[in-house]
Amino acid sequence: MPFATVQGVRLVYDLRGQGVPVLWIHGFPLGRWLWDPQVEALRDVARSIAVDLRGFGGSSTPEGPYTMETYAEDLRGLLDLLGIDRVVLAGLSMGGYVSFAFYAAYPERVRGLILADTRHQADTPEARANRYALIERIRQEGTAAAVEAFLPRLLGATTRREHPERVEMLRRKMMTNPAAGLIGALQAMAERPDRTELLPRIQVPTLVIVGEEDEVTPPEVARQMAEAIPHARLVVLPSAGHLANVEAPEAFNEAVRTFLGQLP
Repeated sequence: MPFATVQGVRLVYDLRGQGVPVLWIHGFPLGRWLWDPQVEALRDVARSIAVDLRGFGGSSTPEGPYTMETYAEDLRGLLDLLGIDRVVLAGLSMGGYVSFAFYAAYPERVRGLILADTRHQADTPEARANRYALIERIRQEGTAAAVEAFLPRLLGATTRREHPERVEMLRRKMMTNPAAGLIGALQAMAERPDRTELLPRIQVPTLVIVGEEDEVTPPEVARQMAEAIPHARLVVLPSAGHLANVEAPEAFNEAVRTFLGQLP
C-alpha cells in the first residue's frame, strides 16, 4: 500500500481514478476504507486520495496531543508530496472537522467542500465530558471500548434492520484502529473550536450531505450549515444514518458526481 512520510508520520493512502482531485477524510473510529464505495464508483470523474489519518488504520501513531489542525497539516503535506495543488475536501463527521481546519488555514488549496454527516459547532460541555470519560475507558479496555460506544449510533435504524452484515463489517474494521490513535482523536474532537463564524466566509462550492436518520449530526444541523455557507447545496438521503455514504451509496455517489460536474 502506498504511504508518505509527513511531519515524521507515516500516512497510508490510496490514489485511484482520474478527474477532479478529491481528498476523502474519514470519521471516527473509522479509516480510509470508509470511502471504498465512492472511490470505485467515481473513478471516472474523481482522482481520489483516501488516507488513514495519523493514529488510524495503517498510518503511524505518534505521541499526542492531536488537534484538528495537526490532521490538516498532515494532509497539506501529503498533497504537497503528491504534487496536488487544489482539491475538493470530502469529510464525514470528524473528517468534516478536519476539513474546516484545512479550509481555515489553506483556503487557496480548496476547490470545493463536501461536508457529510458533520457539524460546525464545538462540543457542548456534556459531549466534551463524555469524550474524556470514553478516553479513560479506552485506556482500561482498549479499542473495543470505542467500538462499543460508537457502533450503535453510526448506522440508521433502516440499515440496522435491513443490513445487519454492515454492522458486523464496521465492527471488524473499527477494531483494527490502535487505542492510542483513538485517544488522540477524541482529545482533538473535544478541544476543537466552534466554526460558526467560518461558515459565511467559505467561498467555494459546497455540498452538504446528511442521512435522514442521522442521530449524531441530525439533518437540522446540516440545514443550518447549508444556509450559512454562501454557495452550498443540501442533500438529505432517506433511509440513511450517520454513515450516509455507506448506507445509501448510490444516492450519495449521484450527489457527488453532480457536484463535481458543476464545479467551475
